[in-house]
Amino acid sequence: MSRETTGQASWADRAWTVVLERTAQTAAEVGPRFPLFADPETGTWKTTSRGSWTGGFWAGLLWLRALASGAPEDRAAAAACTRRLAHWIDQDTATRGLILWYGTALAAGPGGDSLAAGLREAAARSCLAAYDPEQELVPWGAAFGGPRMLARVDAVPGLVPLLAGLGTEGERAAYGHLTRHLTLSHTECPPRPAWQSGPDDGWTPCAEPAPGWSRTTPWLLLGLADGLHCLADGLNSRAAGALWEAADRLTAPGLAPATAPPLAPPAPLVPPAQEDQPSGPLDTSAAAIESVALLKLAALARATDRGDQADRLTTRARQILHRLCTRHLSARGALTDGCYDAARALAPRHELIWGDFFLAMGLALLTGRLEPFTT
Repeated sequence: MSRETTGQASWADRAWTVVLERTAQTAAEVGPRFPLFADPETGTWKTTSRGSWTGGFWAGLLWLRALASGAPEDRAAAAACTRRLAHWIDQDTATRGLILWYGTALAAGPGGDSLAAGLREAAARSCLAAYDPEQELVPWGAAFGGPRMLARVDAVPGLVPLLAGLGTEGERAAYGHLTRHLTLSHTECPPRPAWQSGPDDGWTPCAEPAPGWSRTTPWLLLGLADGLHCLADGLNSRAAGALWEAADRLTAPGLAPATAPPLAPPAPLVPPAQEDQPSGPLDTSAAAIESVALLKLAALARATDRGDQADRLTTRARQILHRLCTRHLSARGALTDGCYDAARALAPRHELIWGDFFLAMGLALLTGRLEPFTT
């Protein structure tokens, strides 16, 4: 992807600069701990020692900074953070995709870290061992408590490319995992984020996260984009077509059709944290995730002669990023108005570390600083 040279790129370049400055400030504040969310007024971070499910995004953000600066001290900081993710390799959680894909993939670039490849492969093999061929997924797991045999949409991104890197067996598991979640999501509108395995191969809807959760569709789209890319060589035309149909269905609310006016208002650029609570908190992190997924899908669409679709996907991604950077990005480079957990009123209008990561990644993709499938 080439660098944009139009006037609109100036806002993206300015935002990129302040986001990386904020990353440096965060690194100085948290030290060897992992940031989770920051107070929107003070900017002070709530941190954790092991990173929880968000640790990979902090490592990924540090790698973005290191790849941008080329500074040895930035590479060292990113590599040290990646090493601290090793604890998660054998933990029983499908969020190992979020942790150990996003925490290692950028480390494979120039000036990266060779240990990251070993961590990623070890995590992939651990996840493949957890794959349930009867249920066709890697279960949500018990590491964070609650039922183990869940299908949750935040188990899709990261885990699909992680598994697919293990050859034929891994690709089969990645495809099964992705399509299981897509099939379940298609049974309700809006798609339900979580399901529990029941008797006779049935699935029972879970009450939490509730339908209409802001990150449901963005997580699915991100997993879809990575699946279409990393599984492309093994997909027949029917399977690839089905994945594109799923992508079309999930992106339809946000995209203006090529012809004729839309029949319904488009999806908001920044969604409410809960769809049925439009006056409640927003979730800028969901919007940032969507922008990255759309730019990845646009690259794939362009490569498969879907030019009009690629243009529409890119346009919406650019609109999302512009909205985030002009209305929700603070002067210190913090993406505010993210919602960690609306149901529990936990960090409802805060800076979220994964929001910062996906905003930075979206800006890097839009401006050509990063290729779509580097991570």
